[in-house]
Amino acid sequence: MKTPKSIKLYLMDGTSDGRLTCELSNWSGKAIKIPRVLLKESNDRPELKGTGVYFLFGKDDDDSNSIYIGESEEIYTRLTKHDLGKDFWNEVLVFTSKDENLNKAHIRYLEHRLIQIAIYTKRYNVVNIQNPRIPIISEADQAEMEEFIRNILMIVPVLGHKVFDEIVKVKVENKDILYLSGPRGANAKGIVTSEGFVVLKDSFFSSPVVNSFKQSHNKFRERLITDEVLELKNNSLIITQDYLFTSASTAASLVLGRTANGLAEWKSKDGLTLKELEDKD
Repeated sequence: MKTPKSIKLYLMDGTSDGRLTCELSNWSGKAIKIPRVLLKESNDRPELKGTGVYFLFGKDDDDSNSIYIGESEEIYTRLTKHDLGKDFWNEVLVFTSKDENLNKAHIRYLEHRLIQIAIYTKRYNVVNIQNPRIPIISEADQAEMEEFIRNILMIVPVLGHKVFDEIVKVKVENKDILYLSGPRGANAKGIVTSEGFVVLKDSFFSSPVVNSFKQSHNKFRERLITDEVLELKNNSLIITQDYLFTSASTAASLVLGRTANGLAEWKSKDGLTLKELEDKD
């Protein structure tokens, strides 16, 4: 039976919104979290001088969570280039090995697999233009890298990002379902969760949107179509999976194709608005 791993956090600047390091017991890996504004102050950090993988976190033009996943043998040098060339990010997580046993093939393997997982979970917009081919490594190295990945997946949510977590399947009961309908084919079901608002699979979204629709929301819908989360069927847009939105209002706006107040638009089967249901509780 494996001993549970304990997580050790160290606040490098003495504040929770500054830089910090993170380690697991009985693991050679190490994470360092750096706000973009403190990148230049981190040029002497030994973790950034060698080989590893990194995640750039930020918001896209449509205000959705976004991530860029990369690898480098000289991490700080690569990050300074991203500081000049990529606008969206405001924070970076770096993962390295304290015993310096990560080589180029290892980090390319990690990069490929982590991009795969992030695309699969669909929590964040993965801004990598392409996913490099997976390198050929020995079975022993592959097993070691998969263990490295499992530890990364354990640490990343602790540091504030659920990018690699599958959306928890909520047990939906009829009394919990909220409904939303409108012009241009909108007919959706959804449910409130602890993480936001989930629009349920097979809900219909309005098509087309109104002319005054917010540009950021329109880009969000276009990305959902590109990612095949929304599909056009018989001149209607249908969502192909349960999808988590940050709020009931964002969900309502995307469904209706116009600006909407989710507290007023989503209703129970008895006609009570989400606001009325919350007031009852």
